[in-house]
Amino acid sequence: MSNLKEISAQIRRDIVRMVHGVQSGHPGGSLGCADYFAALFFKIMKHNPDFNMDGQGEDLFFLSNGHISPVFYSALARSGYFPVGELSTFRKLNSRLQGHPTTHEHLPGVRIASGSLGQGMSVAIGAAMAKKLNTDPHTIFSLHGDGELDEGQNWEAILFAAHHKVDNLIATIDVNGQQIDGPTEAVMGLNNLKQKFEAFNWQVLEMDGNDMDAVVEGLTIAKTFCGKGKPIVILMKTGMGKGVDFMEGSHEWHGISPNDEQLEKALAQLPETLGDY
Repeated sequence: MSNLKEISAQIRRDIVRMVHGVQSGHPGGSLGCADYFAALFFKIMKHNPDFNMDGQGEDLFFLSNGHISPVFYSALARSGYFPVGELSTFRKLNSRLQGHPTTHEHLPGVRIASGSLGQGMSVAIGAAMAKKLNTDPHTIFSLHGDGELDEGQNWEAILFAAHHKVDNLIATIDVNGQQIDGPTEAVMGLNNLKQKFEAFNWQVLEMDGNDMDAVVEGLTIAKTFCGKGKPIVILMKTGMGKGVDFMEGSHEWHGISPNDEQLEKALAQLPETLGDY
């Protein structure tokens, strides 16, 4: 696991440098999900950086909460989809690395534009059904925010997936308890998500998203439920801003960037393990 921890540390370092570089972006949720992306792209998912939009013969990933694009871009670059140096173009004019992932820039690894919250669940389910129609045994992975579940389209899709036994989908919910306007429980209480998904006839797992061993174990266990008649959801507990002490646990870092002084403080807490871009 030490290698995965080094990767997640570098991803976090990439994140704060990217958003600082243009004084724009979403560091909080990105930092919280760095361990998930490291485990998924460097151990769990069977994927091919020689990108093909059809995605046949490999596992696929869909990012629904597209505002955490910094962590996605870092994981893609570090796993070979495009040069790591391109991270320096994040959110700049004519860059392929827009604030929310888009497809018209043809960035390898990006399969859907995910700026509008609530749509990724539907897309992931469609991709999973396509895998079944093509007799492709690979798995669809997707990531969603807990605040994103305020969008009603999710729940229609969640009903649909269970009804049609879409059991080659592993959807993960980033349960960090924060969204842009404040704590999720203050904005619109989600109450017991485990009970909700179980009532919708999903296989529900839970894991600590900021413990690398737990993330690898959780994703590995989730794969054992594929093909057993139910879609799978992992409720992943994370801390917004994880890894940078002054960002941790606050919704205020959902969508603001560190200044020069704050960047230096953040980088002092995040070791350079794979080399900066």
